Amino acid sequence: MIRGTQITYIGHATILIEMDGVRVLTDPLLRDRIGHLRRHSLRLGIPLRERIRRLNPNNRPAETLWYHSVDAVLVSHLHWDHFDVPSLRMLGYGMRLIVPQGAAKQLRRREFRRVEEVRPGDTFEIGSTTVEVTPAAHNGFRPPFGPVTPCLGYILHGGHRVYFPGDTDVFPEMVDLGKDLDVALVPIWGWGPSLGNGHMDPRRAAEALTLLRPRVAVPIHWGTFYPLGLGLMRAGFITLPPYAFAHHAARLAPEVEVKIVEPGERLQLDG
Repeated sequence: MIRGTQITYIGHATILIEMDGVRVLTDPLLRDRIGHLRRHSLRLGIPLRERIRRLNPNNRPAETLWYHSVDAVLVSHLHWDHFDVPSLRMLGYGMRLIVPQGAAKQLRRREFRRVEEVRPGDTFEIGSTTVEVTPAAHNGFRPPFGPVTPCLGYILHGGHRVYFPGDTDVFPEMVDLGKDLDVALVPIWGWGPSLGNGHMDPRRAAEALTLLRPRVAVPIHWGTFYPLGLGLMRAGFITLPPYAFAHHAARLAPEVEVKIVEPGERLQLDG
C-alpha cells in the first residue's frame, strides 16, 4: 500500500489520486487525439501508454494498471474533453463510474454496468475514502444535442482532503468548500489559445485560492492538448499558464504553496 497520498497528473483534467489504498481517476481522457485536438506532452516522444507504465511501481503492463487497479472514476461534466466514452471503454465496462445526475443513460445504453448518478450535496464511499460532491460554475450542455447535466466537483476525504473542481469559474460558495483543504487541483487553462465562459485563467485561478485556502495548489487543465493546425512554435499557452498562475498566487494567496506537476509526473504527500 502506498504511504501518504500520491497525485499523478496524467494530463488535462485526468488525475490519478491514490490515498489510503484507494485509487481514483478523474475525467479520463486517455487517447492521443480527440476530434481536432492532439496530445502534446512536455515529455515529447514518449507514448501515453509508456508514460502510464512508468507510473506503475510494480512495472506491470499499462493495460493491467488501467483495467484492474482503479477503484472508481469521477466524471465532472459531459463536455467532450472530460467525458470521453472511448477512454472509459479502456477502463472496462465493469468500472465503477460516478457521473452527474442525468448522465447514466448515456453510459448504460453503451453497456457500462456500474454507473452511479450524483448531484451537489451528495456523499458516497470509495473504500475507506468519503467523497463529497460539490457544485461548479460551468455550462453542463453536451454538444451538439445534449443532454444538460449538472457540473460537479469532488472533495476526497481520507488521509488528506483533496479537491477536484472539474471545469469551473470562481463562485462564492468556494469559501464554504475550503475548510481545511490539503490540496486543491485548480484548473488554470484549457486546450486552445483562448478560453470560453466558465473557465479560470491563471489570475482567476489565483483568486479562487483566496476563497479555498488550501495548503497546496496544483494547477491542472494545461499542457496536454492543442488544436490541429495550430503551430507549436506559437503555442505558449501549452507551457506558460502554470507559471503565470504561480506568479499571481504568490501575490494574492502567499500562504498557499503552489506545486507545478507536469503531465506524467506525480506529487507525493506524506503523513
